[in-house]
Amino acid sequence: MALRVPQAAGPQLFKEGYKNLEGLEEVILRNIQATKEMSEITRTSFGPNGRNKMVVNHLDKLFVTSDAATIIRELEVVHPAARLMVMASQQQEAEAGDGTNYVVILGGELLQRAEPLLRMGLHPSEIARGYELALAAAVEGLETLSVDKVGSWADTDELLKAVRTAVAAKQYGQEEMLAPLVAQAVAASMPKDHSRFNVDNVRVVKIMGGGLSQSRVVHGMVFPQAPVTSKHRAECVRVAVFSCPVDMGQTETKGTVLLHNANEMLEYTQGEESQMEQAVRELHDAGVGVIVCGSGVGELAIHFLNRFNIVAVRCPSKFDLRRLCRVVGANPLARFGVPTPEEMGYCDEVRTDEIGGDRVTIIRQWTTEELADGRAAQRPAFADRIQRSPLVTVVLRGATQNALDDAERAVDDGVNVVKALTKDARLVPGACAAEMELARIIHTTAERTPGINQHAVKAFATAMEVFARTLGDNVGVDSTALVAKLIAAHHAKAAPEGGSLVGPNIGIDVNCEHEPRLLDAVAAGILDPLAVKLWAIRYATQAALTVLQVDQIVMAKTAGGPKLPKQQQAHWDED
Repeated sequence: MALRVPQAAGPQLFKEGYKNLEGLEEVILRNIQATKEMSEITRTSFGPNGRNKMVVNHLDKLFVTSDAATIIRELEVVHPAARLMVMASQQQEAEAGDGTNYVVILGGELLQRAEPLLRMGLHPSEIARGYELALAAAVEGLETLSVDKVGSWADTDELLKAVRTAVAAKQYGQEEMLAPLVAQAVAASMPKDHSRFNVDNVRVVKIMGGGLSQSRVVHGMVFPQAPVTSKHRAECVRVAVFSCPVDMGQTETKGTVLLHNANEMLEYTQGEESQMEQAVRELHDAGVGVIVCGSGVGELAIHFLNRFNIVAVRCPSKFDLRRLCRVVGANPLARFGVPTPEEMGYCDEVRTDEIGGDRVTIIRQWTTEELADGRAAQRPAFADRIQRSPLVTVVLRGATQNALDDAERAVDDGVNVVKALTKDARLVPGACAAEMELARIIHTTAERTPGINQHAVKAFATAMEVFARTLGDNVGVDSTALVAKLIAAHHAKAAPEGGSLVGPNIGIDVNCEHEPRLLDAVAAGILDPLAVKLWAIRYATQAALTVLQVDQIVMAKTAGGPKLPKQQQAHWDED
């Protein structure tokens, strides 16, 4: 007589209110449905022709964007299976800076392709083994698809090869204006050791008005406000940075001052003035020509700063204050006083410009070309001893705040793509050429795979075609005919007599109007970083495997919150 197999944990094990789900229909297929809905939200925003989403978050802030990272972050997904996809895409954003939509789309498609296999009777572990074999084949095949690499990090033309594609995915039609700005900014802030490139050295300032074509790159930091003092310009000066207010110190406790006559009141106010004058005089004697503070500047302090011809700039953002300290080589002080020579920084130029009716303050170091023109003689001897890092600001112009925000996301993607390239400079064909070639490679691997695992490997190969179908749908052409053309082009051994495009570099022409058209992605200059695709495929597969191998969900009873007021409780007065 066989022993009775114990059932899953029931009410006798957990507190009352626990919810227990198990089995194929209740757990696995429901999780697949949740991830499918998640991927369908972001799929329509994929590619150059991706459509915008209008998201209003819990703070009533409006987002109109096609950037998947922003959409996913503001949606506040609560389903646990969909949250796994969100976490995988967020890790992709942290690792490569781009490809978040790629992870969600591929992860959702892998799970959808697993659903018919589960209904056929395959065990999730068998599907997982097949997916792992396909992932190994995809990683190995992707290494062979490299067609180019970034040769010089100071050459904007070399950087444009990868930056243009990343910017076009977010701002299609504007890449010819934005991509050169990003490449110029990255080349100017790139250190000699390119592996130590810091994305924080490229800053974005958005100024309303004008058009995107009026955007420009400024070598230095740009603050979107004028100095608080009457002096607006200085050259070759020491800089003191304070994270505290530039004002008279306030006591922690309240006190009462008893004044008996007018002379005592006059002496009281004159004491404050003499203290402030002494503090500003000491700054002036130490050679400080510019001060930057993270908090307010008092009126009395402004008076004496004007008297001693010191420029004062207010920087309320602590992140910008840290960036400024790197630019000028200063240490932020938490007290108002004279900094030591080691704590002071140096700046070549501080000036106020007018951009579109808004006055901005620019703090910058002179470029190599400017120093070669004779300005090097104006620098004091101590300037070269201060360690300063290059920082570049991209000043974006636009008609609306949402347009500026979207342009800023495109710039950030371009900068992060360069960061990924500093780790691996190889480039692969874009326009879905690499994905379709990987689908062919994985399908060939499936034909050689014995046993039941080949069904899952073939499902993985079919899932790689989702990007071509998505691009076709977003362009507005017949995606089925488009995928069929791509498969034929990638499987063909040689070009037919008609001269059709064949080979591993054939991708989608997104400029087609009615019929799907193909192009040579390498010849068209559409290249993607290999590292971005490599990490995206890995993260999407691992997230799909994690969701696929969940066979039971146990949910605790939701913790009770504070009681509602009596007016909001039903039948509150029946007692």
